[in-house]
Amino acid sequence: MRLKYILNEVLVGLWRNVTMTVAMIITMSVSLAMLGASVLLFLQVDQMKSYYYGEIEVSVFLKNDITDTQRQAIDGAIAQSSLVKSRSYETKEQAFNRFKELWQDSPDFVKSIGPNSLPESFRVKLKNPEQYKQFADQIQSLQGIDQIIDQRTLLDKVFKIFNAIQVFALVVAGVMALAALLLVGNTIQVAAYSKRREVAVMKLVGASNWFIQSPFVLEAVVAGLIGSIIGFIALFLFKIVLLDHRLQALTSILTPIHNSNVWLMLPLLAGVGAVVSAITAWVTLRFYLKV
Repeated sequence: MRLKYILNEVLVGLWRNVTMTVAMIITMSVSLAMLGASVLLFLQVDQMKSYYYGEIEVSVFLKNDITDTQRQAIDGAIAQSSLVKSRSYETKEQAFNRFKELWQDSPDFVKSIGPNSLPESFRVKLKNPEQYKQFADQIQSLQGIDQIIDQRTLLDKVFKIFNAIQVFALVVAGVMALAALLLVGNTIQVAAYSKRREVAVMKLVGASNWFIQSPFVLEAVVAGLIGSIIGFIALFLFKIVLLDHRLQALTSILTPIHNSNVWLMLPLLAGVGAVVSAITAWVTLRFYLKV
């Protein structure tokens, strides 16, 4: 009987303040969707770092006037280095063919580059990409080397952008979460005020604080769960519609976002939405309304 009464009061309370309930659900769904997106982005950046840093190569570009003796000396020095995992040599012709493949969608740009414009090079993969400086110090004094480029420096710039996007998404999610908390507290206050006479009667007949507060807390929890479901659906649709179709060319460059990772966001968002809503409602009732 008590459970039936509490559930009935929850439904009545949600419908009584329907406009504020809808506003609370929408705000909660947006904030939780942003939270889920920032968590997914955080996981994706870590996955991309593990993948791309494992594929990093050091490019040792050679001068145009390099001699066979100098080239053999450089090759021998690279082969003898204990820091090197593997190496490969790329001729000017191979470099030009790879360039044409990379820029096949820009034929005018390809025509502006001649077969001899790109230098020959050694592509070196280190056992530990962090040891680039030690490797460069070992060979940079050899004759015939034009420059040594570590791909990690380029990737670091890209990951700095992703890290900035991470921080921005978390800040937006935090602002939206604050707005949701204020709406939850305000909605609970209005609901409790509209039932102040019933609450007074229940206290006179000896009803416990838990029994009085539970319908209001459950109202917030239900709104939080609905908002989390809507936020998850929006997040999943964003992944399917945009990342998997409209922006497929971009995501093909990045490591793919697996659906399993997106599904992990559902219990996370539901848990956060329910717990945060329940705590906010309980604090509001305890410290503001003195129910």
